[in-house]
This record gives sequence, C-alpha cells and structure tokens, in this order.
Amino acid sequence: MSKATRAGLTSVIVVAADSGPLLAACVDSVLAQSEPLELILVDNASRDGQPERVLAAHGGDPRLRLVCHETNLGFGPACNRGAALASGDVLLLLNPDCTLPADLVYGLRATLQDDRRIGLLGPCVVDGDGHPARANRRRDPSLRRALMTLSGLSRWERSHPAWAGVEMPPAVPSRVEYVEAVSGACMALPRAVFERVGGFDEGYFLHVEDLDLCRRVRQTGWRVAFVSRLRVTHHQGSSSRARPVFVARAKHRGMWRYFTKFDPAARNPLLRALVWCGLWTHFAWQAPWLALRRSRRRAAAQRR
Repeated sequence: MSKATRAGLTSVIVVAADSGPLLAACVDSVLAQSEPLELILVDNASRDGQPERVLAAHGGDPRLRLVCHETNLGFGPACNRGAALASGDVLLLLNPDCTLPADLVYGLRATLQDDRRIGLLGPCVVDGDGHPARANRRRDPSLRRALMTLSGLSRWERSHPAWAGVEMPPAVPSRVEYVEAVSGACMALPRAVFERVGGFDEGYFLHVEDLDLCRRVRQTGWRVAFVSRLRVTHHQGSSSRARPVFVARAKHRGMWRYFTKFDPAARNPLLRALVWCGLWTHFAWQAPWLALRRSRRRAAAQRR
C-alpha cells in the first residue's frame, strides 16, 4: 500500500548499486531544488560505501531517506519499493549518475500541470559536454525497427519512412512533443499514473523496463511526452563500468522479455527462435570485449 498523497510534493526516487562518487553529486543537485520534495535513495546492496557517505553528508536533512536492501533487486523493483514509500503527487525517477539544474523539478511539474494528458514526461538528457542523448526520443522497439537500426538503413528514414528505426531523427522541437518513449535516466509522472499501470514490470532486472513502462502508460490512455527546454546531465555508465558483462546480460534479457511481451513477430515460432539466437549470439560476442575493457581500465587505474 502506498502512503497518503501530499499535493505539491515531488518524490524523487534514486536507485544506487555501486554507483560510485557520482551519486553524491546527484543527491546534491536534487536537494538544491527550490520546489518541495523528498528524496528516497534506494540502495541495492552497494559495497562502495557511497550511500553511507551521502547519508553522513545530508543526515540532518529531513527530505532524505535511505532505504537499504541486502540484495540487488534490480532497477524496476527497487523503484517500485521506493514509490510505495513516497508521499508526493509526482514521482521523479532518476539515475544516480544524473545531475539536475536548479529549476528542473519546477519545470517538470509546470509542464505536467499545463497538459493533463501527459502521463509520463522526459526532459532532454545530455552528456557531460551538453550533447543530447540518442535515447531522448524513441519509438517502440519492434523487431522491424531494431533491424532497421542495426542495419544502418534507419539513417535514410526521412526519404524512406518504412526504414524508420527505434531512435527518432535528431531534432530540437520548440514545444512539448508527444513520443512513444523517452530516456529512462530521468522520467517524471503523476503518482496516480504510476499506480494505475502497476509501476515497473519486475520481470526486468535492468534496462528496457523504461520502454515497457512508457508503452503501458500509453496503452492506459495517457501521453508520453518529451520537453527539450528542460535539460538533465547524465554522466553515463557509473554502474555499468563496474560490472559491464553483468549489465549487458541483463540488457539482453530485458530485450528478450520486451520482444516476447509486445511484438507480434514473437508469435511466429521461427522468428522467435531466430531472435533468441541472435540476441544471445550478440551477447556471447560482446561479453569478452566488455571484460577486456574492464580489465584494462582497472590496470590503468592501478598505474595512476
């Protein structure tokens, strides 16, 4: 059961899992917001000591609550646990390697207030150099769209719409834009919407659960929207750098779950078998390179 809702309060939910020192910058930027909020930091069995450091730095701030799990539940399940403890009428789901400008919460709430059709809202996520991320504006990842993206044919989708891929072409719309999916690094939604769709599907461990949530929000009748004027910096990959093979495996499992759950192509036994083989062949090819890169980074760090 969720707690009683407090109107005007934003509940920011951050899930940490050996997220490194970027977590402190994330928390600092959240607590620097001018709008009323609470920050629920859910720790998935981190061993890097960073959640404890955050608590020591902000232990006197009543807006911060640390929830510790003895095992790594995965991103979606941990968000669901955090949301069950939340009091705000708006939830902001935020990656631990993101930092927010001071007016981000105000801007998100104002946009949701202006358009009550929006059930899930994403700001423009940028990298450390200010370049917009590819995942800001996405389409549902059907098998056909995934193949267009992987083959490179999607780059000519403006002249051949049938070749459209998962990522939408780069654009900087001047208005709020309705899309099929936004970046999971930072998503805001009314708490009532999150509860109506049942939160995250806990069958996903890490990755792709954001695409699933966006799709279910739309299926329930609300819009998913992207607003370019609000920007969030995503210092990508703090957790994935520590465990790249583990994260890659979880991502491939998430892709398989999404495919079998939503894509009509999964009803064809031959296509289903081909996709399964393709996914896990790709993982088997990718895993040794990810492990090698991790070893090289560790060696380089030890030499410093």
